[in-house]
Amino acid sequence: MTATIEFALPPALEAGAPPESRGLPRDGVRMLVSRRSAGTVAHRRFTDLPGLLLPGDLLVINTSRTLPAAVRAGRLAVHFSTPLPDGAWLVELRRVAGKTTVPNERDVTSQVIGLPGGAALTLLERATARLWRARLSVAVVPYLLRHGSPIRYSYAEREWPLEAYQTVFGLRPGSAEMPSAGRPFSAGTVTALVARGVMVAPVTLHCGVSSLEADEDPYPEQYDVPPATARLVNLTRGNGGRVIAGGTTVVRALETAARSSPAHGTVVPSAGWTDLVVTPEAGLRVTDALLTGLHEPRSSHLRMLAAFHPPGLLRRCYEEAVSARYLWHEFGDVHLLLP
Repeated sequence: MTATIEFALPPALEAGAPPESRGLPRDGVRMLVSRRSAGTVAHRRFTDLPGLLLPGDLLVINTSRTLPAAVRAGRLAVHFSTPLPDGAWLVELRRVAGKTTVPNERDVTSQVIGLPGGAALTLLERATARLWRARLSVAVVPYLLRHGSPIRYSYAEREWPLEAYQTVFGLRPGSAEMPSAGRPFSAGTVTALVARGVMVAPVTLHCGVSSLEADEDPYPEQYDVPPATARLVNLTRGNGGRVIAGGTTVVRALETAARSSPAHGTVVPSAGWTDLVVTPEAGLRVTDALLTGLHEPRSSHLRMLAAFHPPGLLRRCYEEAVSARYLWHEFGDVHLLLP
């Protein structure tokens, strides 16, 4: 397993509210900017992004839309994480604790859990220490759209509406949690990128729950790299441009599509479920840069970031982020990792 950096995350740096509630526009968050070639770390605003990318670069974004994936069932909360090829879903059972939930460490007393609206969730088997394979008695996505609420963790100050958990790119419902690297984008930022000569192309990867244990690998997630995006990636690389991933989900989708290509350094249209875990050992085939949030200590996301930056630079990035009081999680600040 790839070693990753460790640090203490002060609770005060966990963003509990959207920037809009703090008097900022979506694109008003801060952005740490690090460059591998120069070994530098700088402090900017997200609105500086267009000026930091180059004409001819390609920004690839995730069009997955966030589901209201949490359903209360008495003293339990069910978090619907991701669909499986056989129609079952991975779900996390959590215990209701006041206005939020905590990991459920108690034994489940029944294999069938009654849910609001008369639906029944049958637990099939454990998939990981936290996740179950389960099957709902009705179609999951329509059920969640009617009975679910956004997944909320203890750092959230209160319940926020589902729209607070959507990005401007969200079109296809399917993510348990928001592809949060896309949240700071506004129509103005996208317009400035296009005017700069930066191309924008979509992929879809439906994000599962983020509440994995430290050092736990992510599980398979559903993705789609469409033909037009594959062509743009290959044209960009062939013309000397850079491919910038708008989130770790985009890296996972693109690098999966690259491993399906017969020619190294290119991608082919690809869709399905990916179990790829991007690490320095696995390497990067088509992704040159990454825009992402700030990740928790020992998370699998940090192992992915180590494929972009050497350990010393990555460690310095996080030391500076803590020192400068950047904010973590889906409502927090972002980090741009450049070559």
